[in-house]
Amino acid sequence: MSIHVALRHRTAYTFDRPVTLGTHLVRLKPAAHCRTPIEAYSLKVEPKTHFIHWQQDPFGNYVARLDFPEKTTHLSIDVEVIADLADINPFDFYIDDAFEHWPFAYEATLAAQLAPYLECVDTGELFAALLASVEHKKVRTADKLVELNQMVQKRVGYAIRMEPGVQTPEETLELATGSCRDSAWLLVQLARHLGLAARFVSGYLVQLTLDEQPLEGPPGTLKDFTDLHAWAEIFVPGAGWIGLDPTSGLMATEGHIPLACTPQPGDAAPIFGSMEKCEVEFEFANEVTRVLESPRVTKPYSDAEWTRMNRLGELVDAEMAAADMRLTQGGEPTFVAIDNMEAPEWNTDALGEHKRARAEELVRRLGKRFASGALLHTAQGKWYPGEPLPRWALGLFWRKDGVPVWRNPALLAEPGHDYRHTIKDAHRFSKALCAQLGLSVQFLKPAYEDGLELLNEESRLPLDWTVDSADTRSEAERRALFEKLSQGLDVPRGYVLPLAFDPLAQAFSSGPWDMRRGRVVLIPGDSPLGLRLPLESLPWVDKALREELPERDSFAPDTPLADFHAEPGGAHSPEAALFGEVSVRYTHTTPRVEPHPEIQAQTATDTWVKVPHTALSVEVRHGALHLFMPPFTLLEPALHLIAAIERTAEILGLPVVIEGYAPPSDSRMEKLLVTPDPGVIEVNIHPSASWAELVERTEVLYQEARLSRLAAEKFMLDGRHTGTGGGNHMTLGGITPADSPFLRRPDLLRSLVTYWQHHPALSYLFSGLFIGPTSQAPRVDEGREDRVYELDIALGLMDEMQAEAAPWQVDRALRHLLTDLTGNTHRAEICIDKMYSPDGPT
Repeated sequence: MSIHVALRHRTAYTFDRPVTLGTHLVRLKPAAHCRTPIEAYSLKVEPKTHFIHWQQDPFGNYVARLDFPEKTTHLSIDVEVIADLADINPFDFYIDDAFEHWPFAYEATLAAQLAPYLECVDTGELFAALLASVEHKKVRTADKLVELNQMVQKRVGYAIRMEPGVQTPEETLELATGSCRDSAWLLVQLARHLGLAARFVSGYLVQLTLDEQPLEGPPGTLKDFTDLHAWAEIFVPGAGWIGLDPTSGLMATEGHIPLACTPQPGDAAPIFGSMEKCEVEFEFANEVTRVLESPRVTKPYSDAEWTRMNRLGELVDAEMAAADMRLTQGGEPTFVAIDNMEAPEWNTDALGEHKRARAEELVRRLGKRFASGALLHTAQGKWYPGEPLPRWALGLFWRKDGVPVWRNPALLAEPGHDYRHTIKDAHRFSKALCAQLGLSVQFLKPAYEDGLELLNEESRLPLDWTVDSADTRSEAERRALFEKLSQGLDVPRGYVLPLAFDPLAQAFSSGPWDMRRGRVVLIPGDSPLGLRLPLESLPWVDKALREELPERDSFAPDTPLADFHAEPGGAHSPEAALFGEVSVRYTHTTPRVEPHPEIQAQTATDTWVKVPHTALSVEVRHGALHLFMPPFTLLEPALHLIAAIERTAEILGLPVVIEGYAPPSDSRMEKLLVTPDPGVIEVNIHPSASWAELVERTEVLYQEARLSRLAAEKFMLDGRHTGTGGGNHMTLGGITPADSPFLRRPDLLRSLVTYWQHHPALSYLFSGLFIGPTSQAPRVDEGREDRVYELDIALGLMDEMQAEAAPWQVDRALRHLLTDLTGNTHRAEICIDKMYSPDGPT
């Protein structure tokens, strides 16, 4: 992929009278060693009564010799070059083994051939001091060239200088400024004094505006630009002449088009000639125009194409609205790091050293753009066989009505920051939270590591083992053991607050956690405290006898959510959401009291009710308070608890990390997840209900991902672009199950599956380099041949399904067919594992 440009250079002289012109030498044709492909070249000279002879000078440069037999009042030279600015790697060269390190000396024969390029001029004290500052220790030759180039760039500021000629190196160093030709000549002389053959280069410099601003360094030119320029080339055996631009401190690339290369600057003048003495008006112009742009990652469409696509998207929106389709589209794009792209974590490993930090930065950036007042939540992610620990999942949760879930982002702890929180802070926070929830602190329990288990583990350690001992098999486990033993067996690991929520009273309750061992002893391990609670030690009853809150009906109509940050009892309080404002003002709810509790028999069910089996956990890890949220079946108690936690954090001035169970899925909430996958970071972006929303959210996501130093592309060994390797799912559905067009009209899914199977080109349009039954997204007709016939039977059954049919019937009809070779529904090209499964959370 490249950009073709037309470079136009005009030089014109107008004389006050007809004059005789002497021979002119024009060096404005790209040199033979130019690495930038030249598609076309033209030279137009006026007056037309002239003779032109193309020659090559002693240094191999193209020279047009112009002779003018008649007097003339003007002279103009117009050059046009069509160049293909394909990306060039400036370090794509080979150096002979004997010259791979500097200092080196040329062989005698080669030195004789390079003699004109080794000639040094007299210098002064400033140049001598510059030369003396160059270290002569053994170093890679390529690194030394970069060092010399940047040394000149740092010492000489750029200035436009219209005077003819070139400054001496001493003058340039004394002034500390110079034009491009002055810096180039200084670098040439510096290289020659160090024994490196160097030559002066005159040519064109083409700079195009960037599609995206760089993440670091100067922003580049604001508009496409070209002009005559000068730089230097140094000869290294094996690599040949290597271009160095001391004006920018960079290597010469596709934008550097050499015209003439000579030992002395004067021999590389673009135009050299004479004329009679007269008054002259001089004008020149350089311009560059893009004539052909190939689609590329940073600019896949032209402005006209993008305008047409937007119009088409709006047209499709209008047609779907007329059909009452209610379709939404989300996505699961994947990203890799811009830096160190070849690391295992960006190729094969699900977890790695830098992946979590990149994801943390991305999710916080997206929170600022998408979700004002969002809760940043950390949860346990997927855990696949063979992985030592579960993965993590970073989530953003915010309300669609705009009411903040978490008001003050400063109270959410920064990742990796050591706040020096202690177990005392955890205790203080837990007690203050009890006050916010109206609960007694008597139910707050300290949680301890299992001392017996720790001592048992310690007894199995070698006698000579220390925390710094190298043992790759169990280093992490042994370090964790050392930290726990160092903390002390009588120091709590954290605090546990048993919690249950009464939907009628709209309030939390707690209860005693009495254990046989006299205190809460955690299950051994390194997971967060909330995952190691000894729940099996609590009273249990048959599931049929438990009083558990049912999940919210996903087909039920939405009711407005309260502002859980409002003062209790106010018009926008949680109580008002359930009972109404008037009821809250004039009604006082008290728990039911039995008239004779002494004669009420206690049953196992009573014990279950009085002893909550869910709890909030508070602990300190890595110097920060971590609060592990209990599971909820309804959204309201989760928001209620989150608001109480924020109020507590604000009162105590203690930033916290919210982890554990995420708020339950609810159509009144939006969520965005950032999770690790093998070789990539995956973003589960919230769905869009219109083309405009989809465009905006996609652009924001990719912009913020790039600012987080994440990219959606990789490069193959030959430089070709490829995807991240992690896939990029498009998720189609509805805001609620009741709105999903695939559940309301099962024949729509049948039509989609059939159309895709009849048009294989669609599959290969969206596929990467891997296709077929073992690829990431195999077609339904790839692999087992008889599956197509079974699919035909299943699709026939879908014709009999009515809109009133149970929504899970579509899942039962197709789940076993839309899979990969292993039976994994998630890996199918058309994946229905999140549509409506009766045996899962979807």
